[in-house]
Amino acid sequence: MTAGGAVSPGRAVSPGRAVAPGGAVSPGGPIPSGSGPLARCVAVTCRFGQLTAVDQVDLQVNSGEIVGLLGANGAGKTTLIRLLLGLLPASEGEVALFGAEPSRETRRRIGYLPQGLGLYDDLTPAENLEFSAAVFGGGRDGDKPPGLPAALRSYGDTVVGSLPLGVQRRVAFAQVLSHRPDLLILDEPTSGVDPLGRARLWDTITDAAAAGAGVLVTTHHLEEAGECGRLVIMAGGAVVAHGAAAEIIGAARVSVVTAASWTAAFTALERAGLLVALAGRSLRVPGSAPEEVRRALGGIDASVQEAPATLEERFFQLTLSTSGTGAAR
Repeated sequence: MTAGGAVSPGRAVSPGRAVAPGGAVSPGGPIPSGSGPLARCVAVTCRFGQLTAVDQVDLQVNSGEIVGLLGANGAGKTTLIRLLLGLLPASEGEVALFGAEPSRETRRRIGYLPQGLGLYDDLTPAENLEFSAAVFGGGRDGDKPPGLPAALRSYGDTVVGSLPLGVQRRVAFAQVLSHRPDLLILDEPTSGVDPLGRARLWDTITDAAAAGAGVLVTTHHLEEAGECGRLVIMAGGAVVAHGAAAEIIGAARVSVVTAASWTAAFTALERAGLLVALAGRSLRVPGSAPEEVRRALGGIDASVQEAPATLEERFFQLTLSTSGTGAAR
């Protein structure tokens, strides 16, 4: 299942930075050697023996846009990132960074934030940034990399392992941005961070995109999808939908149940094997027509109506409908 239609443009770009034309996720054709998307996969597949972790995936990231890569655990997101970085070889298909095969040279233009943050716990934030500067050197124009941001200087002499997780993630962001990368690849950058901390980190992400960097970000927080100009949803190693959030939701509908006893209605729907969620005192049943819901309710006194689906409900429809098919996990 895929969402059709044109893909919405990414974030605004600062003047003077070139932006690749278009935005289709399924480009097809050979990867160009010149200018174009910052990162691009064409029909990429990755197998580990009999296990297919990534299955025929097309993806591209352009300058100045934020692309959200969504999927449940085991969907293939992290494997796809490792393919993009050149840390894993593709079994089939093509991968390009800045129009060339992934290499040490192309990786110098990337700011990569892994789930494990990539910091040394026994070094201070300042020492971590000094180490990164020694590895990457200056920024895009060879100028001196920035030091520790003012907001983090009070933590400059404390080893990272003793800092709160939210502060650690801010240090990791500072390190990732210190060499002024053209492309950010962020693997669940806000995991385990409180809502205020997540908002601050997203301010950093959107500022980087506004300055012209391309961003590929994975997240489990679907409310963060609104920060992305384009979404790619994976399930079972394959892309099952792509486009703007409104395009992915499309005409999807859910059944909304209002009953005198929502607990009885919930139990009946659950026993019938339907996906059901409580919203206030109503029940929302994605992926099931009102007639199917009424049959599942039996003699329970309840009204059943249709309503537009949310992105979260559409996400579950797409991922659950492919959970038993497609690529192996």
